[in-house]
Order: sequence, then structure tokens, then C-alpha cells
Amino acid sequence: MWNFGGGSCRFSHNSSAEKMRILEESPSYAHGSSSAGQEPQDADYDVPCLSDELETMILARFPIPKHWKMCCLSKRFLTLLKSGEIYKIRRVIGFKEPSVFMLASGEKNWCAFDGHFRSCRKLPIIPSDYNFEWGNKESFSAGTYIFVSGKEVDGGVVWRYELATNEWFKGPSMLSQRCLFASASCGTMAFVAGGIETTTREVLSSAEKYNSESHIWEQLPRMIQKRKSCSGCYLDNKFYVLGGQNEQKKDLTCGEFYDEDTNTWNLVPAMFKDIPLSTPRSPPLIAVANNELYTLDASSNELKVYLKKSNSWKKLGPVPVRADARLGWGVAFKSLGNELLLIGDTSASYSQRAVMKIYTCFPDPHVEKLKWKQIVCSSTNLHPFIHNCAVMLA
Repeated sequence: MWNFGGGSCRFSHNSSAEKMRILEESPSYAHGSSSAGQEPQDADYDVPCLSDELETMILARFPIPKHWKMCCLSKRFLTLLKSGEIYKIRRVIGFKEPSVFMLASGEKNWCAFDGHFRSCRKLPIIPSDYNFEWGNKESFSAGTYIFVSGKEVDGGVVWRYELATNEWFKGPSMLSQRCLFASASCGTMAFVAGGIETTTREVLSSAEKYNSESHIWEQLPRMIQKRKSCSGCYLDNKFYVLGGQNEQKKDLTCGEFYDEDTNTWNLVPAMFKDIPLSTPRSPPLIAVANNELYTLDASSNELKVYLKKSNSWKKLGPVPVRADARLGWGVAFKSLGNELLLIGDTSASYSQRAVMKIYTCFPDPHVEKLKWKQIVCSSTNLHPFIHNCAVMLA
């Protein structure tokens, strides 16, 4: 039974699902292709015909890790996938699932996991230069794209990974090349603000918005405060920028948010007053789940939730990963739909045999201590120090 809104459709035993079962049992399927050196072909079975619209709605609901299987089954799906049309349909029907992309220490390839960490695949290597590969990088997502910002020999650059084609492309570059900036995503839009200009090393107050459908960066009004090493999130339909340092290297406890409706920035004084600051530290580790803001205090390994009405933070107990071992560096703390995702190491010092640990939890700001669940994944033999991590909802 497949449900579409309030309606439903029943299939006979010779349905698309049956096609999928036959394909999975074939020898060529086990090797991940229809046949060596051949293009994917539409399966030729004696089955009732479905309308293109109904078939497309069915295909759009297949999980992302199974998309390559569907490409082996149907040339039509391959066309829909590479054009990005299948993801537009998923957005329209409200069918989204998280995927986690990360770059672990010692790896050249980014790894992509499904939201349950049941599958893992390596992305193609970013075709950049030595300077970009070994330099500091920031990452964020928008729509079906992952963006990695860094510096090549010739200057700052943004590389984007396209989920539909499984390829990396250069650009378009930000209007102001920057590093150590805040970023956040909302649907097909990405926001960046602050940071350090990669050439002049000036601390910035400028902000930009990126439309992943038109591939255009748009200048936003400047923030109230210049800041670097800050973090961003999307909360209450607004782009928040938190913490960091100003041009005099003074720690900032204030936050501010950009309101698209009024096209203005608004200051939130003392927003980080309850979070101990230490130097050198990572940018604040923050994540939003169910429209609530959480931070991982790297000095105490405690999770805290932001209380909007009182502009304060409430403790929710310790986390299983030792974020204090490197003052927050190397730890991935992200929102995974309505869950919180935590990736790192459980020991204070990394050993050669150390592997990353993955934990999730369904946060509740009303409890005294959250319960974390360890995710067992056969592909977690990666180094526990995570350089970059981004979550895509597509």
C-alpha cells in the first residue's frame, strides 16, 4: 500500500516493488550495476502500466541510499535524478530525509551517511589544490548541495557537491571571501555572516544569502557587530549569529539575528553570558531541534538548552563525547531532523586505534538529563577527529 495524501493505490504482485525484488536478486545487481559497461535500462516485465505522474510520485519516495538501485532499474528515474527533478518533487510533497556528510582526519574523501547510519559511501575527491586540501575549511548545506569553503593558492574558493550528479563543482564564490564565519540553512537557502576576509584578514560584519536554485549570492545588510569564530543557526524563522570575537579579539557574549521580514539585524545582549569562554577554542557548538536551541559546552562536556523567555541556559546533563579534549575542535554537533547528533571520541586523548563514536538523542528541554543512544555503524572505522560535518535535508 502506497499512500499519497488522503488517497491510496494498490498494486498487483507484478508491481514496481516486484520489479525491485527481481532486480535485487539478479547477479549483476550485487555488483552495483545492471551489467558491465552498459547503460541502465528500463526493466522489461509484463506489468500493468502506471501513469507517469503516479510512477514519479512512487519513485520520489524511495530513500536516497537506494537511488542508485533505481537508476539501474529505470532510465527514466536516472533522468529525473540527474536533472534534480526528483528532489523538487520530494520538497513539494514534504518528503525529506537527513543525510550526514563529513570529512574525518586523515581522509581525502568526504563520507556520506544516511540519517540512520546504516549506509556509507565515499564521495569523489574534491579536485582542488594542495593548499585547499590541507587548509582550514568551513562547510554548510542548502537544498541538495554541500558547500566547502576554503583557500586555494590563488585565493578563497567555494566547492559545491551536487547530490543529483555525485560531482563537485567550483563556485560560485561568495561576494566576500571569508573564513571562520557563521552559517545556517533553511530549505534551499544558505546564510553566511562575519568571519575573517581571506586576503586582508579583516574581521567582517557583512552577511550574504545563497539561493541554491539560482546559484546566486545576495548581499544582506551588515550585522551590528563585527565578529569572527562565530556560529550560526536558523531559529524562529530567523538567521542567528552567536558568540565569536570582535576585531580587538574580545570575546562576544552577545548574539544577533537577521529578520527577513524587516531586512534588519537585531541584537540579543548577553546571550552567551552563561557559557564559559576559553581561548583558543572552537566556534560555539550549537544545534537546533524542534525549534529549540542547544549548545555543547566544550569546557564541561555539558549540553544546555536556551530558554528564550529568560535569555538564559539550562543544563541537560553531560554528553558521552569528550568535547573538552580539544576545546571543541574535532567534534561534530548537529541537528538531525528532530534529533541531536554528536560525533567524536569518548576518551580524552586520541590513540592510533581510536575510532569515532556516534550518538543521537531526542532532546526535551523540560527534563533534567537527556539520554543518548549510541549508533552502531559498520563504517565507523574513521578517525574520531572530525574536520567538517554538514547535514542535508533532501
